[in-house]
Amino acid sequence: MEPLFQLSLLAAFIAGMVALFAPCCITFLLPTYLANIFREKKKVLGMTFFYSLGIFTVMLPVVLGAKALSQLFFKLHDQTYLIGGGFLLIVGFMALLGVKLPMPKIGLDKQANDPGSTYLLGIFSGIASACCAPVLIGVVALSTLSPTLVQSLLVGFSYVLGMVTPLYLAGLLIDKKNVLAVPWLRRPIGEFKLGKKTYLVLVTNLVSFVLFSLIGMATIFLTLSGRLSMGASEASVTRSIQTVALAVTGWVEKLIFLDWLFVILVGWGLYRLYQLIWKND
Repeated sequence: MEPLFQLSLLAAFIAGMVALFAPCCITFLLPTYLANIFREKKKVLGMTFFYSLGIFTVMLPVVLGAKALSQLFFKLHDQTYLIGGGFLLIVGFMALLGVKLPMPKIGLDKQANDPGSTYLLGIFSGIASACCAPVLIGVVALSTLSPTLVQSLLVGFSYVLGMVTPLYLAGLLIDKKNVLAVPWLRRPIGEFKLGKKTYLVLVTNLVSFVLFSLIGMATIFLTLSGRLSMGASEASVTRSIQTVALAVTGWVEKLIFLDWLFVILVGWGLYRLYQLIWKND
């Protein structure tokens, strides 16, 4: 039996998980995800789906050979982080008031409080991740090892899936433990007047505001101080991504069933995700 791909899909998946923990990626993507979960309060897995969909929307065109896009991300690295930090400050203030981003309805309204704004936040997080050199270099390097467009796309899909899988695991844990259903999290703690309108502030609103604001301010500060630029630590993560991918591919070449098992597990996982999000609605 021949290997499924020149580069193992399982290897790309594991490399994606390694990429998530690049300092410039994990410090933006994970806290932003958690802040959004507190803002939305319910339908955690549905929100995770729309958030990750935004990340896929940005990353997959890069996988498909959008070199101009990848070069743009590198060129506008600092500008992107500054805009992203400012955007998070705005989102944080809106979360405090319980105000949603002005997005058109995209369907499945009953599945989530605000899928449109969550998807938009995912796109911003995807752009921030794409500006993270190890993440971008990793996905481009791995996809170019695939001889065909379809294989390159599947390798890239596996890579980004590896990046977002920890988010789904966190979302599943939060959903199963009903963390956001704790009564005191929904307790009103005060009111905020803006013009003629009065906004009721809940504990979850305040938590989301604090998280978004801290991430936004930290992103702006670190960018202006040059600490989010490509450094030795980022180069080390890039080497780790490539080393892990090649090492796992070597294992799969000896144990070919691992890639087939991975494909089966991904298919089963996506089906279970579909059931968990939409089955009971």
